[in-house]
Amino acid sequence: MSSHHQRAANGRDGASSSQLVRPLMVALAITAGFTVVEFVGGLLSGSLALLSDAGHMFTDTLAIALSLGAVMIALRPPTEEQTYGFLRAEILAALVNGATLVAVAVLIFYEAVQRALDPPEIDGPLMLMVAVAGLAANASGMYLLHDRSKVSLNVRGAFLHMFGDLLSSIGVIVGGLLIIMFDLRVVDPILSVLIGAIVLAGAWKLVTQSTSILLESVPGHIKLPDVKAALLGIEGVVDVRDLHIWTLSSGMHALSAHLVVEDRMLSECMGLVSGCEKTLRDRFGISHTTLQVECGSCDHDACAFAPQIDR
Repeated sequence: MSSHHQRAANGRDGASSSQLVRPLMVALAITAGFTVVEFVGGLLSGSLALLSDAGHMFTDTLAIALSLGAVMIALRPPTEEQTYGFLRAEILAALVNGATLVAVAVLIFYEAVQRALDPPEIDGPLMLMVAVAGLAANASGMYLLHDRSKVSLNVRGAFLHMFGDLLSSIGVIVGGLLIIMFDLRVVDPILSVLIGAIVLAGAWKLVTQSTSILLESVPGHIKLPDVKAALLGIEGVVDVRDLHIWTLSSGMHALSAHLVVEDRMLSECMGLVSGCEKTLRDRFGISHTTLQVECGSCDHDACAFAPQIDR
């Protein structure tokens, strides 16, 4: 791959990562602040729902702090030992966040059973007031992270944590209203189960996506046969061998391949390689490419994974 492409890829990733720091810091401050508010409100009102939600927000505070730390680590430049830099720190954080969300969902289910068996006496008005404030705080945090969550799996983990908090706040508000008006405390565990199911669904998607990246699977939006066909469509390319595509970090995809070309001078292959790079970048969003040019089919003994990929 040309040095131009390497610098371009690093520049894009660095710029995007640096733009994530400020919104994550604001979201962290909001979540940490309202964790304290809900904890104090739960103690004063005697609301188990608020105390549980405060515990939920505390785990989210840790999760957002982890996401922020991962983004800052990802900004560090490559070294001789870490030649790709620290981009995968964001994916590791996303995996940890997803696993934490699973634990949070399990805790919500557990608390729902406890509330159904022994509904607590609570101060409905105070519970409602604190829950409304928490809803506003979570909505603000989600607004800050919404756009960034579409381009960063790590930030998506933090966004899903705050989304779970927002749903919890809505559940507490509905429960508070029903308790004030009808003393219908059984609604609290019912809403908790629904909230836990939504949190668990988001967690499962986050865990599977981050695991797929760590296993260096082909990105979900890219089909290997389509990429091979596109490369074979470049004039002069006779065959494509040992084709690998993987994700370095959210939105940054890489490819390596052997291009079998018609016998020619090496200097004449530069235009062909540039055409392949442009096709990969424009059609598939793959900007980090390593293409080996050869005039005969490669020896499979030298390509450890070729039989599995090319078969």
